[in-house]
Parts: sequence; C-alpha cells; structure tokens
Amino acid sequence: MQNKKEETSNPLLNEYNTPYNTPPFNKIEPHHFLPAIKESIERAKKEIEKITANKEVSTFENSVEALEKSGTLLNRNASLLFNLNMANTCKETQKATGEASPLLSQFANDITLNSKLFERIKEVYKNRETQTDNPEQAKLLEDTYRSFVRNGALLNKEKKEKLRSITAQLSQLSIEFGENVLAETNDFSLNITKEKDLEGVPPSVIEAAKEAAQKESLKGWLFTLHAPSFIPFMKYASNRELREKMFKAFTSRGNNDNKHNNCENILKQASLRLEKAKLLGYKNHAQYVLEERMAKSPQKVISFLDELYNHAFQYGKKDVEEVEEFARKNQFKGEFQRWDYAYYAEKLKNKKFNLSEEILKPYFQLENIKEAIFNLTGKLWGVNYKKNETIPKYHKDVETYEVYNEKGSLAGILYMDFHPRKTKQGGAWMTSFREQHKSNNNNIPPIISIVCNFTAPSKKRPALLTFNEVTTFVHEFGHALHGLLSDVTYESLSGTNVFQDFVELPSQLLENWAREKEWLKNSARHYITNEPIDEELTDRVIASEKFQEGYATVRQLSFGFNDMAWHTIETPVTESAWQFEKRAMAKTELFPTIEKSCMSTAFSHIFDGGYSAGYYGYKWAEVLDADAWEEFQKNGIYDKETAQKFKDTILAKGGTKHPMELYKKFKGKEPSVKALIRRCGFSN
Repeated sequence: MQNKKEETSNPLLNEYNTPYNTPPFNKIEPHHFLPAIKESIERAKKEIEKITANKEVSTFENSVEALEKSGTLLNRNASLLFNLNMANTCKETQKATGEASPLLSQFANDITLNSKLFERIKEVYKNRETQTDNPEQAKLLEDTYRSFVRNGALLNKEKKEKLRSITAQLSQLSIEFGENVLAETNDFSLNITKEKDLEGVPPSVIEAAKEAAQKESLKGWLFTLHAPSFIPFMKYASNRELREKMFKAFTSRGNNDNKHNNCENILKQASLRLEKAKLLGYKNHAQYVLEERMAKSPQKVISFLDELYNHAFQYGKKDVEEVEEFARKNQFKGEFQRWDYAYYAEKLKNKKFNLSEEILKPYFQLENIKEAIFNLTGKLWGVNYKKNETIPKYHKDVETYEVYNEKGSLAGILYMDFHPRKTKQGGAWMTSFREQHKSNNNNIPPIISIVCNFTAPSKKRPALLTFNEVTTFVHEFGHALHGLLSDVTYESLSGTNVFQDFVELPSQLLENWAREKEWLKNSARHYITNEPIDEELTDRVIASEKFQEGYATVRQLSFGFNDMAWHTIETPVTESAWQFEKRAMAKTELFPTIEKSCMSTAFSHIFDGGYSAGYYGYKWAEVLDADAWEEFQKNGIYDKETAQKFKDTILAKGGTKHPMELYKKFKGKEPSVKALIRRCGFSN
C-alpha cells in the first residue's frame, strides 16, 4: 500500500483535473504505471471485499451492479498502459507492461474464481425473473454469470490454480509477441545509395525516403517495413532483387534466428489456449471462443469460409494468372513470385483503368479527407467536431476533438494519431481510454482514439493518402462512431463491447460511402489547385474497386483458415510453426512457397490482438455490411431515416442485446451471404 505522499505525486492515482477528465499525458511518466497498477489493484480488492462481506440478501444492485462499478481506477490505468504500449511505447513502458500484465491477470482470476462472489452472482441469476428492472440489466446479469462460468468459477480448487497459471502465461506471451513484431519491423531497413535502384518509385515516396535517411544520419534513401514505406516500394520499385529483399524481410518477421523469434511463442500460446479450453470443458479454443460469437461454432465458421472460398478461388486463380500473363508480355522471365505480384498488378491496373495510387494521392490530402468524414457523419447523424488544443496529448502529432451529437450535447472526446513512428505498432485501430456509461443519471462521455500509420507529410508536401488509406481512415472512424454514439448505462455493454464478429459492421459499412461518386466528388480536391476530382477519374476509381477482388478475397480467407487451424487443434502442435501454417493455408495457395516466410509469427491479430478464432469475423462482417448497405441503397445513401434507424438499433445499443436481434431490428431479417457474393461479382 502506498503512502499519502506517493499517491499525490503519481498523477495516475489522483483526480485528473483536465478538460473533460481526459488523461494528463503531460504529467504521466512510464515509472508511474507499475506503482499505480499495484495500488489500483489493492483498491479494487477492497471494493470486491465490500461486496462479498455484505450480509444482506444478494440483489442485482448490491452484487452485479456493484461488481460492474468496481475497479474503475484499475480499468482506467490498465487502459492507459496498454494503449500507450501500442501507440507510443518505450523500453520503460514495455517493462511496466510486462510486469503489470501478470498482476492484472492474477487479479482478473481473483474475481472470477472468488467463490463467495460467485455465490452472490449465482443467487441473483437463479432469481433473475424478479431481480432486474429492464432488458439492459437482464443482459448485464446474463453476461456476468456466463463470464464467471466461462472463466472457471465451477472448477475445483486444483483446476482453478491451473487456470490461473495458464492465463498468466498467455498474458505474458501475448505481450512478448507484440514486442517482438515491433522490434523486427524496426530492426530492418533498406538503405539505397544508388539512384538507379529507385527506378519506378514515385517522387513523393522517394522524398519521404530521403527524409527518413537524413533523420538517421544516412546518405541516400531509407525504406522500412512500416506500411507507408513498404507498400509503395513493393508496388513501384523496378529493382526485383530489392523487392525480394523487402518482401522476405517483411514476411519473415518473428521467424528469424534471433531473440525476437516468435515460433516458440505461438506454439506455446496455441497449446495453452487448448489446455485452457479443455480445462473448461471444451474440445478446443475455437469452440470456447465461438460460444460467445454470432457464428456459434467452429463448424459454422469453417463452412462459412468454405462457402466463400468455393465462390472466390476460381476468380483468385484467374486474377493471379492475368497479372502473370501481363508480366510476361512485358518481358518478365523466370518464376512469378509474390514480390512480383503487387508490382505488376499495379501496372495492369494502371493500364486497365489509367489509374494508379500516385494519380489519386494528390486528391486525398489528409486534412481534406478528415473534413469530408466529419461532414459525412454530420450529414448522416448530426455529429459535430470542435478541435481542442488544451486537451493533453501522449504525442505531439495527436489531434484532439470535442464531439457533439445532433442535440448539441457532448458525445465524447476523440484523439486521432495518424502517422508511423518507431514507438508505434503497425496497422490501424480504434480504442478507448474511457467507455461511455451513465452514473447517477448523468451521462459520462467516452474518450475514443483512432491510431493509424498513414503516409506522413514531407517538407514539400502535406500528408497525401493512398485510396486504401482513405478507406482505412473511414473504417476506423466507423469504429469510433460505435463508441461515440453509444447510449447505454453500463460500461461493459457500451460501444464496441459486442460480439467480435459483429464489431466490424459499423466500420465496414461506413467504407461504402468512400466508394460513392458523390462523396468522392465532394471530398477529393487537388492539394495544390483545390480542383475537385473530375467525374471521369471518379468513375475509374469506382470501376477499379473490383479489380483483383478474387485474389483479395482468397488472401483474406487464407488468414481465416490459418487462424481456425491454430485454434481447432485438439492436441498440441508438434511440427514447426511454418509447416503447420503451410498445411493450414495450402488450398488457398496461389504462389510458390518461400522458405522462412511465415505470416503466423507476425499475425498480431490472433496472437496479440484478441482475434484468436475470430479473424473470420472480418468476412462475416462484410456479409453484414453488404446486406445492410443494400438497405441504404434502396432508400438513398444519405437517407436520414435509414441512418437514424442504424444508429438507434446498432450504434447506440452496444452490447445490450444479442447482435442478431439488433441486426434484425434494423433490416427486418437475418443477413444473407448472397449480398456479399453479389457485391464481389462472384457467380457460381
């Protein structure tokens, strides 16, 4: 227990006294985290003890609701630590995360394995017909009881201790996995010193590479494995040997003979997840996970993936053959490889549609796209945004906004962190520092953050996005809206706290507007002339959207099959991670095998991102979004009544009801996979 002096000197243990109680990032140092986590755990323990020591008959209010409201300080500090470890880490933060993680895992087990606490929850659950006043309370009770059972409350003492050990190990392995991937991404760079090796690379990319080299006090141009550098290099660099070098470095992350090797890590994670599932009475990890998903079972997921595969594979095969044929007509010789695909696919796309990312990028200035997204969400849902520079930031590049709903009330605070840096993990994600909830009849607005790795500005140019980055931005903003427009009572049911194969619906649905002519015409303006994108170019953008759709679908399905393979094992994996992955993805393979190329060892979604046995959810959500989008198309894509209905039935409801029930309230029926097949242009 800390003394009073230590408490008051640690900003994580005090009232924030900041605008809207946002985190005081200007005062937080890495050394504050571990003592704050320890103290927060002690306070949370006392709150749990107060519940279990209550001599009164167990009720929803004094047991379930009291548990829901406990640990507020701990949740706040744990959220801060893990978010910063992903978005702006350092060795000290990584060390604090590694040391705090087992403590948090142990405390989580202390709750769900607390027999006295469970007896009180069970008593309320047994009398649930009379214990709750509304559907949201009923859902919280149901979720709380199931959480206890699914986390070992019914196990005997020996098995409970075994479960504690497993969860602690898994927590630590997940952190180590992410740190290894980040280290491998940062450790490789390609320093080009001969100008001829830059042939084909666009001037804006060359300019960024020049600045990257200067920052490292190097001559020439520096390319890295971070997306804004890696992706354009693979698409445009004529030097095949250097493309091969970059590609092999990227696809072997975590599978090199060094201290950052993840092979043993994922074998351990898969084995421990299996052991945990069996301990809890399930055949495998996927069966355990999918019990709490719309898909419900591994068999249904695999059938779903197979159905899409059967429609898509022939198209994927033709797509690759088309690109290879084009390459050979352009003097390509030798074995067509993965590091050739993006390069020649981009050239073929340019030939077919007279379109390239470099033609489009001048029209997609980050600031303009941001304003266009603000305008879109304002038009659909009446949301308004006001920049607030007084809100503390965890990095100077972060932008902070107050967000207001259609009634003019504060909906939440939004952080946006756009560009890559060595302290940030790759990819793009939405997260929260505080969930929306209600306390004493007052709405507590959420604190939402969007973190991306978009092309950064240079000395000569503002940040210009690729079209893929535009759709990624819109995607993550859909997640943000799910958090910002939440209107529920309890945090654990708020915003994106929904089944994982449902959570992508708002984000993927919002992407559809980015592919509409009217939105593009109004949002895309040349960064120099301010001229809007012309209609003919817009038509080419929309027409190109299905280019190589078969290949893209098969690639996505391969990840889903790989994920399910790792998590439907019923005995530990005894072969190498590379061999296991090769078998799992064999039927989706469209290229020759590359030694040491292993996506699993950097598959952060499933080994560090909470998507284990859940990667299929992206395609599942595409079914939902394609089906939902047809409703907007039928009524008009800017129809406010349809948009309001989507908000009222889905965005505002969080996890207060089963997602299928929410979806049917919006659409009037269950979704159909045929909507996605139609959109992709696949036929039997």
